[in-house]
Amino acid sequence: MKLYGLIGYPLGHSFSKQYFTEKFEREGIADSHFESYPIPTIEEFPNLLAANPQLLGLGVTIPYKEQVLQFVTEQSDEVKKIGATNSIKISGNKLIAYNTDIIGFEQSFCKRLEAHHTKALILGTGGASKAVQYVLEKLGIEFLIVTRQVGLNNNSIHYDAIDQKTMANYTVIVNCTPVGMHPNENSAPDIPYHLVSSRHYLYDLVYKPAKTVFLKKGEENGAITENGYDMLLIQAEASWKIWNDL
Repeated sequence: MKLYGLIGYPLGHSFSKQYFTEKFEREGIADSHFESYPIPTIEEFPNLLAANPQLLGLGVTIPYKEQVLQFVTEQSDEVKKIGATNSIKISGNKLIAYNTDIIGFEQSFCKRLEAHHTKALILGTGGASKAVQYVLEKLGIEFLIVTRQVGLNNNSIHYDAIDQKTMANYTVIVNCTPVGMHPNENSAPDIPYHLVSSRHYLYDLVYKPAKTVFLKKGEENGAITENGYDMLLIQAEASWKIWNDL
């Protein structure tokens, strides 16, 4: 039996097990199984590996995209640069970390991108945020990281600092936080939505619900909106190829 899985905590929000189970059935992929592994702390990761020696690949989600790197033996160039992984290939005693969030976000995000979308606000600082930063840098889109951490770096601002000028200049807003995710569908990142216009592009990495409050408020003001479902599909297929050397 070829075993694949996902680590994170909690994992009630994850689509991976259903997606891969349906993929195996749909494509006639025999002797393969996908399991969710909700581990309360990253210190349990070595025990998980020891208990499941047949594992060939693991997806990594909140909150372990950065923490798990202490256990891997190799990192792709992208992972070395951004310090976060969402996909680990297991080959014997080797754990090789990749980041398919990068290709997932880039391909999904660029579908709705317009010429005037040259500056972005990135909400959040976690592993997913690092993948988004990598892509925006590659695309030549200037960005500011929005955080509640005071003095994170010179490229960050506090939520309270988002004013009319900021909103006018930064017409792309990417939510990399879990705010608005099921089961907290009524919450939204704390930004001045009344300053959103038809020139804005709001992208939410959250995919459940499909239309978060963040996206609804953007839509109400004429903004282009996109959720993270496409990104998830693309990164999942990219991970599958990595795990199986396709």
